[in-house]
Amino acid sequence: MNIAEMKEQRKRLKEVNYTLTPLDKGYTDKILYINVGTNDVKEKDVPPVMKEKFIGGKGYGLRLLWDATKPDTKWNDPENEIIISSGPVGGITQYSGAGKSLLVSISPQTDSVMDSNVGGFFGPFLKFSGFDALELQGKAEKDVVILIDGKNQRIEIFEDPGLSVDTHLMAEELTEMFADDEKDARNIGIVSTGAAADHSLLGMVNFTFYDMKRKKIRLKQAGRGGIGTVMRDKKIRAIVAKIEGVTGNLNNVADLETIKETGRSFQKEMRELDDAQCQMRRKGTANILNVMNDYDLLPTHNFKFGSHDDGLKIHSDVFRDKYFTQNVPDGCWIGCAMSCAKGVDDFELQTGPYKGQKVIVDGPEYETGAGLGSNLGIFDPEAIIEQNFYCDTYGVCTITWGTVVAFIMECYENGILNKERTGGLELTFGNKDAALELMHQLAAGKGFGLVAGLGVRKMKELFVEKGWGDAKFLNDIGMENKGLEYSQYVSKESLAQQGGYAMTNKGPQHDEAWLIFMDMVNNQIPSFEDKAEALHYFPMFRTWFGLVGLCKLCWNDVVPPENALEEEPHKIPKHVANYVAVYEAVTGKPFSKEELIRQSERVYNFQRVFNLRRGFGKRIHDAQPYRAAGPVTVEEYESRAERYDKQLKEDVGFDPTGKSTVEKMAALRKYREGRYEQLLDSVYQRRGWNKDGIPTLEHLKDLGMDLPEVLEVVKPHLN
Repeated sequence: MNIAEMKEQRKRLKEVNYTLTPLDKGYTDKILYINVGTNDVKEKDVPPVMKEKFIGGKGYGLRLLWDATKPDTKWNDPENEIIISSGPVGGITQYSGAGKSLLVSISPQTDSVMDSNVGGFFGPFLKFSGFDALELQGKAEKDVVILIDGKNQRIEIFEDPGLSVDTHLMAEELTEMFADDEKDARNIGIVSTGAAADHSLLGMVNFTFYDMKRKKIRLKQAGRGGIGTVMRDKKIRAIVAKIEGVTGNLNNVADLETIKETGRSFQKEMRELDDAQCQMRRKGTANILNVMNDYDLLPTHNFKFGSHDDGLKIHSDVFRDKYFTQNVPDGCWIGCAMSCAKGVDDFELQTGPYKGQKVIVDGPEYETGAGLGSNLGIFDPEAIIEQNFYCDTYGVCTITWGTVVAFIMECYENGILNKERTGGLELTFGNKDAALELMHQLAAGKGFGLVAGLGVRKMKELFVEKGWGDAKFLNDIGMENKGLEYSQYVSKESLAQQGGYAMTNKGPQHDEAWLIFMDMVNNQIPSFEDKAEALHYFPMFRTWFGLVGLCKLCWNDVVPPENALEEEPHKIPKHVANYVAVYEAVTGKPFSKEELIRQSERVYNFQRVFNLRRGFGKRIHDAQPYRAAGPVTVEEYESRAERYDKQLKEDVGFDPTGKSTVEKMAALRKYREGRYEQLLDSVYQRRGWNKDGIPTLEHLKDLGMDLPEVLEVVKPHLN
């Protein structure tokens, strides 16, 4: 059946017409609720208190998920939801990076609340179709596709008419199905996942955008926490949004001229400064691969090491000069001057079901290059690009997969796994063929790929249960916290970054706090009080981007030339002022940098309480694997022996002379674990939490988050 026949003959399960609510100052104040189990489709009003306290994006997702679920709701229960929301600033085209959406759900990996941010066109298109959020619930009997047709003001649920399973093909088919012509393809945004999401807990979600220059569908990923797995459990094959087109002021902002002026200022910085600073427009986020290697921060061999002599083979210049297409507008939303969504065109695949085909590959970004490259001991750019493509089309988070396979490889090299246990795969560091075969197995739902699809936490439990390995060693090297795999930075020498990973609400993702350079390189936060202040301010500041629909990269990946003269240069004050001006200009509400932090604090503390409601959210859940803090193995210690011996003598007061490596490791471990516990105390106090990491009643009241349902959860834990 061809695409036209699929469109014509599709079996409609529900069709609803609606009246479009125009945006007013960034909001429609409408939520689209769809239950794919009952085919119930309805509009819901956003209550004023929700708008006031939760703002949009991640905030709306958390509030809706709280109301829809019970404390014991499982990720695969029909009542679990996936909420997609942008935010009041999302969708403007006059300031860079305004195309972000946030997804919120109960995670298959963590059994708690997960949020994941993503670019692409769907989030803004959802708004332009009349809805501030999409709330998905229920489980369909058969695979379904949802169409949100903002052009014709119609919602449709129909059975999958036979679409391809993998994203790069499915997205092309759906675009052809619903675009009126080639020009109209840019008015289609699609949410989907791939084959691996059917067979693992790690499934991620792709958001498409149409590249008019290349005339190709491209992808951005909501990678973390397995939300793609939830999507497939609900038998949602894809969600399509279609609009009339993007014009100048669809958000109907209060003060368009201020946004234009602020946007022009940032665009000027990008034009004049980017080449000398980060080269985001030429390298994307891969720009820091060599920087991390130079500073011993590039995860190598499951985070054992931070650099490698072969790191030069995946230097960012290699991707810029040999692989990334240059001089094309690479923004994942309209009007973004940073243009960092780099792509590799006409890449010929060497393995898997699409072997021999030439495809476009989005990325690799830094996390992909590090996770699928150095962390696996693979210093081959083309092997990284191939893995990148298959992760995307199969629906697997590259960050998660990199950490999963790195853990497997270290287990293999320590005898915990062998060929018999892996079904013949020789999963040693550097074996790119085995790494790719493992991914293909996962997508096919067979072999050791199914074990890998469990994630690090459940693999640790499985290997102990089978008697294959020592629990202590596995917990030390298994780079996960709260059930989520670590993202790709070595945090051993940055106590603040250790906190920035393990004290997160959802698990160790760098989007809350990336403090390595402030802490380790620049020594800007030497005391516990300094670190605690940074671990208060930056997670709150960065949370705000996910409330309003903005990308974080435009905040600090290019900085004004006078920034070094500012009182707090690490905060990039001019850009903070930009965001204050843009938010105020969109909403028409008085705003300040202080209120920005308060908005985030309300949502951040609500999420902490949400975790508590689900049986998490305490100090014990902020524990980190020791590999994140220090050397687990003798090899690891001796690779940096001079550094560690010096620290023992100067910081610990322990003379390493004549001591065995094991003795020195024990002394260093006691010191570093103690320091982390001190950090927890300091950060909890600064955040207004008690010693167990629970928000105090006084703090919740001060924030205006002393809602009855919140206090009901918190009070029993404070007595």
